[in-house]
Amino acid sequence: MTAIAADTGPQWVNDLMDALGAPGAGLAIALENLFPPLPSEVILPLAGFAASSGRMSLLAVLLWTTAGSVIGALALYGIGALLGRDRTVAIAARLPLVKVADIEKTEAWFLRHGTKAVFFGRMVPIFRSLISVPAGVERMRLPVFLGLTTLGSAIWNTVFVLAGYALGANWHEVTAVVSTYSKVVLALAALAVAVFAGARLLTPPGGAGNRATSHNTPAPAPAPAKPPHSPSS
Repeated sequence: MTAIAADTGPQWVNDLMDALGAPGAGLAIALENLFPPLPSEVILPLAGFAASSGRMSLLAVLLWTTAGSVIGALALYGIGALLGRDRTVAIAARLPLVKVADIEKTEAWFLRHGTKAVFFGRMVPIFRSLISVPAGVERMRLPVFLGLTTLGSAIWNTVFVLAGYALGANWHEVTAVVSTYSKVVLALAALAVAVFAGARLLTPPGGAGNRATSHNTPAPAPAPAKPPHSPSS
């Protein structure tokens, strides 16, 4: 197979695809799931470009990258399952500004919306990997987890592989667009964390609202005096 030019993407991705072909692209995506900072928005369109150059089959790229996504997600699911709920609560309870009640609320939310979170989370940078851990902690049924992960990952991967395939040597344009999307997602996540931390720091223990209510509550009116006892009665 003709070597992929080193200036078309990260060297380690080029080396994997040059040595292994489409399975190399799948291996790169599996590693991206385990280590979120690795750029799927670079790996996928680069693999599409390689397919457009005739270096590998487009169908093989789609199948192997989706398989890599599922394998990486399954590994993180296993970590969450081994960690378990009790250990997760114990670890979270030691974190600053985090209460056990926060974990319980998050758990209740995941039990209600976990299927949607796993499916749509595959299309959100960073969270597409991390969402597998709470799924494992809550022991989401494995067939459901695998089905949602496969479908969501196939959609995400297909969009970017086909974009790279269509753009050819200009596949970098895809990376620029997704990089902006990733920055927006991370900024919103950082803002949410800042709001949570600020609210927790500014709220006194026990809640200021309850104390204010107790200070402003008027005293109960005295009971009416009983009428004098009548001799005739």
